[in-house]
Amino acid sequence: MSYRIVADSCCELPDELYSDPRFVRVPLELEIGDYRIKDDDDFDQADFLKRVASSEACARSSCPAPEAYMDAYSCDAEDIYVVTLGSKLSGCFNAATLAAQLYEEELEDEFGPKNFHIVDSQTAACGETQIALKLMEYAESGLSFDEICPKIDAFRDSVKTYFVIDNLNTFIKNGRIKGIKAAVATTLSIKPILTGVDGVIEQLGQAIGIKKALRQMIDIIHTRHLNNEKRQIIITYCNCPERAAEVAEALSDITEAPVMLLPARGVSTTYANDGGVIVTI
Repeated sequence: MSYRIVADSCCELPDELYSDPRFVRVPLELEIGDYRIKDDDDFDQADFLKRVASSEACARSSCPAPEAYMDAYSCDAEDIYVVTLGSKLSGCFNAATLAAQLYEEELEDEFGPKNFHIVDSQTAACGETQIALKLMEYAESGLSFDEICPKIDAFRDSVKTYFVIDNLNTFIKNGRIKGIKAAVATTLSIKPILTGVDGVIEQLGQAIGIKKALRQMIDIIHTRHLNNEKRQIIITYCNCPERAAEVAEALSDITEAPVMLLPARGVSTTYANDGGVIVTI
């Protein structure tokens, strides 16, 4: 039975999968003041970061319309798996769910009936990637749709996300982070170590300077996971390949788990901002 994995554009993929017909990414829209673009293959990170740095307006994103998801569903595949940004962070899950209902009403006669499973990732960026790649693994192993659905939900619940951001302005202005200590929000040298808990961003700790914060994040990951787990680690990084490579090397020193590095696309760039590093396991 054929399948397609649909993800919003916050889901980074390895280069070879961007042109793979088994995957379709549905772009969010990005804006800075009056400037608006789609987060698609034409996204120019350097230009976008320059605009963010020079604008008084806050960078924002908006979720795709249901019609964009319906276009992604309109194919020969019988099983449609959808991975979305966490529903507490974005409206993508609701848009994808509505699109599945509209597909059955408006497009089923043309493209045939589908099995839909829409996964609220409860995370973002490489956390979505973890789920998308696991879906591909399950589907390619020959598991049926009914077997995959509970397995991927359980896997989603096991994915953990940690991140350190050099500049919190976009997160704070968009209301994505609540409860961050005042000193962290107002002092440039103090960097928080953040995580996602049931789709909500929480602070785990803080350090003076980005290097110490990254080191503390690595120590937290080591303590919580790497003593007993050998599963894939994925890192999304925003315009800081050397910094991400150092994090990957530090993780490789303490675990045999494979580490994948993925540059941030548009949505991750908007919120992780210049220099941000996201790690999922």
